[in-house]
Amino acid sequence: HKAHPRSLGSPLTNPYITTDFSEAMMELITPPCNSIEQALDFLNDLQVFVYGHLREEILWATSMPCVVESGGSIPIAQYGRSNAGMMKTVYRRGLGYRYGRTMQVIAGVHFNYSFADSFWAVFQAIERDTQQRQAFITERYMGLIRNMLRYGWLIPYLFGASPAVCKSFLHGKPSLLSSFNENTAYEPHATSLRMGDIGYTNNKESMAGIKANYDSLDAYIDSLKCAIETPYDEYEKIGVKVDGEYRQLNANILQIENEYYSTVRPKTVLNGNEKPTNALRQRGIEYVEIRSVDVNAFDPLGINEKQLRFLEMFVLFCLLQESPALSADEINEIDMNLVQVAHTGRKPGITLSCNDQAVELKQWASNLLDAMQGIALLLDVAHDCKTYRESLAVQLESVVDTDSTTSARMLNEMRSNGEGFFHFARRMSVKHHDHFKSLALSEERTRLFTRTARESIEEQRRIEADDTIDFDEFLRRYFAQ
Repeated sequence: HKAHPRSLGSPLTNPYITTDFSEAMMELITPPCNSIEQALDFLNDLQVFVYGHLREEILWATSMPCVVESGGSIPIAQYGRSNAGMMKTVYRRGLGYRYGRTMQVIAGVHFNYSFADSFWAVFQAIERDTQQRQAFITERYMGLIRNMLRYGWLIPYLFGASPAVCKSFLHGKPSLLSSFNENTAYEPHATSLRMGDIGYTNNKESMAGIKANYDSLDAYIDSLKCAIETPYDEYEKIGVKVDGEYRQLNANILQIENEYYSTVRPKTVLNGNEKPTNALRQRGIEYVEIRSVDVNAFDPLGINEKQLRFLEMFVLFCLLQESPALSADEINEIDMNLVQVAHTGRKPGITLSCNDQAVELKQWASNLLDAMQGIALLLDVAHDCKTYRESLAVQLESVVDTDSTTSARMLNEMRSNGEGFFHFARRMSVKHHDHFKSLALSEERTRLFTRTARESIEEQRRIEADDTIDFDEFLRRYFAQ
């Protein structure tokens, strides 16, 4: 595992190319775009640029990592010696101590979405709502989030792409997974093991008794703040500052808000080292982040246009549907449905739980997709295209025929090629590498990415030079906000 290439800029300050948990995990970020085409175009160019700066390395094409020797072999991401940079590294070190480093190198695609101000003005008028605009927007985003949780199992069913894992990922721990071959574990009807019990969910948090409250933004903020301020015995045993080195930011249930893992998050743009909960409290919700999409191994970009068209329809559908508060029972139901679809979503006749009633997954999925037909037509008319209806037709096909889901295609291809997960993922990674190596970048984009990388290094130096307090005091002030 090499360090993050300096030619790609500073991961602390480059807005487009950074790192996730590890030095070996690159995170590529598209800026806010007005269209799906723009976002995919930018993502494509980012990958072409990155490949121009990688020597022997290739980007891994799947969500689940492979051939992980041990957690200790995974290098934690480094962000320089500024207080802000140290905080990011210590937070990751804490995640490693709490959950193990292997769990942290699972990758995914995050889809951020917001509606235009002009949309909210019209929508509020139609709803005859008299609140202040931002209060209306925030309230409706929370309703959207509750519905995304309710129907969220649909995303791993349609787009799950982690039905198998490298046995090295399990580190010899006992597991309920079956053996695909000597090096690969899987579940025959799994869609997204990443979203299941072996993936990065809040098993530890649920033991510590934390559940985010989605009734309102204030309730959500209060539930997270409580977890960030409540000490947890198991984490106190790890220690916070041991022999002069920070092992974690604190010994509380959550070190910071981001540690709470959920499939969808309310977000607002942060100013500097602002706490996310403070930003949300002061300015309300500006956009939502959908976090349950696996990296699509079959697509060089890790996601494709039809998937994004569907996600856009799904977000709009969740906004327009009635969205009552979530009871404790319904939250348990949501969690169970998600895990069940992750592990056995393609099992013939599988049922999920909806308001305490057993419902066939196929029936429920068909009903949801049928209910989106009007949205698809509306968006197609607005964009003068057919792509939304075409995307919906593809998803309906996946409901009718489970073999056309991404997860089934992966397993079928592994079987027909007589290869395990590692060889499948490596083959796809090499294929995508060759694809990007064959593409040229426009001069304009080359200039943008090169300049941004250079400026990000200067910006990191400036931040380091401007630090006037030590790290202990920096953390004290951060958490006192």
